[in-house]
Amino acid sequence: MSALYLISLVAVSILVLLVLIIFLRIQAFIALLIVSMGVALAAGIPVDEIIGIMQKGMGGTLGHIAIIIGIGTMIGELLQASGGAQKIAQTIMKKFGEEKAPRALTLIGMIVAIPVFFEVALILFIPLVYDMAKKSGKSILFYGIPLVAGIAVAHAFIPPTPGPVTVAVLLNADIGWVIVFGLIAGIPAAIAGGIVWGKYIGDRIMVPVPEVMLSRFEARPQDKDRSTPAFWIAVMIILIPLILILSNTVSGLILPEEHTARVWFAFIGHPFTALLIAVLPAFYFLGTRLGFTREEVFQIATRSMQPVGMILLLTGAGGVFGQVLNHTGIGEHLVELLQASNLPIVLFAFLLAATIRVAQGSATVAMVTTAGLLAPLMGSGAYAAPLVGAIVISIACGATILSHVNDTGFWMVKEFMGMTEKQTLYSWTVMETIIGFTGLAVLLMISFFL
Repeated sequence: MSALYLISLVAVSILVLLVLIIFLRIQAFIALLIVSMGVALAAGIPVDEIIGIMQKGMGGTLGHIAIIIGIGTMIGELLQASGGAQKIAQTIMKKFGEEKAPRALTLIGMIVAIPVFFEVALILFIPLVYDMAKKSGKSILFYGIPLVAGIAVAHAFIPPTPGPVTVAVLLNADIGWVIVFGLIAGIPAAIAGGIVWGKYIGDRIMVPVPEVMLSRFEARPQDKDRSTPAFWIAVMIILIPLILILSNTVSGLILPEEHTARVWFAFIGHPFTALLIAVLPAFYFLGTRLGFTREEVFQIATRSMQPVGMILLLTGAGGVFGQVLNHTGIGEHLVELLQASNLPIVLFAFLLAATIRVAQGSATVAMVTTAGLLAPLMGSGAYAAPLVGAIVISIACGATILSHVNDTGFWMVKEFMGMTEKQTLYSWTVMETIIGFTGLAVLLMISFFL
């Protein structure tokens, strides 16, 4: 089958996917499955093999993703229910002081949103923004943009959040390298989009605290009697899996392949083991030790599984799409296309993710779809592990930019900060774009040395 036909087939498949999601309002999971099956038929894959290929794509992806997202979400729920997330926020705010509150809020967002979903982190810490804005009389954007910038960076760039983990699995990337480049690109991106842009836009657009939202949060019941975990315990619960995963990556660089220590580091630094090691002390230090009964801890852990169902289905469907594309042999032709375009692979991945993101809105769909398209290319084995990690984050950067009215995050931020659509475009949309392009600039500079 000719290269032109296969590349045209990929282009048409993306177009059909966007039409199904945007205009026909078909759920992204179903849309990905329909497009995957259509691509398989159009590529001439024998009909009796298509279902098996789709099953392999779904099973191969979820076999890795489900455990990581499941345990990571459990840790996040325990941090929230125990008050550990709030303890981190209180300690950081006290350390930085009111004058440096935007820096503190960015840091809070980045730390806590690693195990906690974007929506949950926003709901948890928006009262801090309200409080600071009321005390200072400044625009809510002065404090709100730094907070959501930190949350957005952690959510898109730093495992074990679903987006980067899914892309890492689909591209067979070392999650340790993904964490490294997520931090290297994410920290300057959060500073530029959160602290710098937050101050600029906060000084130019005055948005008062929305009284309706303020009264809603003040009315929330709180358990005043139960103690909260120490700051260092809450932070260590988050850091344990990251440190263990990074230890595996480092040992792979400095130790011989058959060295006993490297074998053990590979075991304890695998995301499965690292998260399992972290969740056990989380059950005790964030649960039993604070006075939660075993039944209550069980209920918290079970509750954490409820919001991840659709995420798992969506990532599995991305695996199906990638498996089908891989089976068509498109990988070799994408290599030729990339070479002909003379674009760095990091920029190529960014542009592909950005196009899909702007068209249909969901960052997760953009990341999963882009990873599915690039998986055959990565399968060629032409890219070193560090570069593949950088490519994962470049996809995250592309899937972050230009959040607008077709993105649920746009509307959440608008409502919680009491802004108009125009104000949200000027503040949140520009912030997301700054984050994406800053991350890309850092990755492009680094990629020349990889």
